[in-house]
Amino acid sequence: MAEDELIARARDGDPDAWRELYESLTGRLLVWLKARPSGDVAAAPEDLVSQSWLVAAHSIADFRGDRDAFAGWLFGIARNHAASARRRTLRRATAPTEPIGISELLTGDGAPDLADKVAGAEWTRAVLATLPEREREVLSCTEVAGLSSQQTAVALGMTATAVRVARHRGLSRLRRTVPEVSPTPG
Repeated sequence: MAEDELIARARDGDPDAWRELYESLTGRLLVWLKARPSGDVAAAPEDLVSQSWLVAAHSIADFRGDRDAFAGWLFGIARNHAASARRRTLRRATAPTEPIGISELLTGDGAPDLADKVAGAEWTRAVLATLPEREREVLSCTEVAGLSSQQTAVALGMTATAVRVARHRGLSRLRRTVPEVSPTPG
């Protein structure tokens, strides 16, 4: 695929090249995003366009191709952002209910379970607080949030090997110190 002079100039940071690309593609991208079935997505098409251009500006150094390929690449970025926004909206969807006061929660049938959960969360925070920051972050991701080593590595900006080592060290440290800490008062 032939390298386009406009793309090469944009890669070099030429503001006129970026302006030309932006003006030629943004309107079409916005119309395309507005025409797609959104499914009650919280992100506006204008926001998705902005996010797409930010990714394109950040990743242009890795792009190879002409204007047509750039347009396809940019639309693919926008499609991915729209899909992520849709998934995020679905995860955050809530069903409206009547507000319940904390006193009602503590006196209801589930009060012992709730008290156990609160005590367990406080105990977990207290135990993790005894660890060095790196081990605490890794164990929070892997053991508390349930992320894999690879997901934790991406989230924390580490290698998967470093995550496994920090996890091993943190769990070993906890095995030595947890008997000193009790999850129940007393």
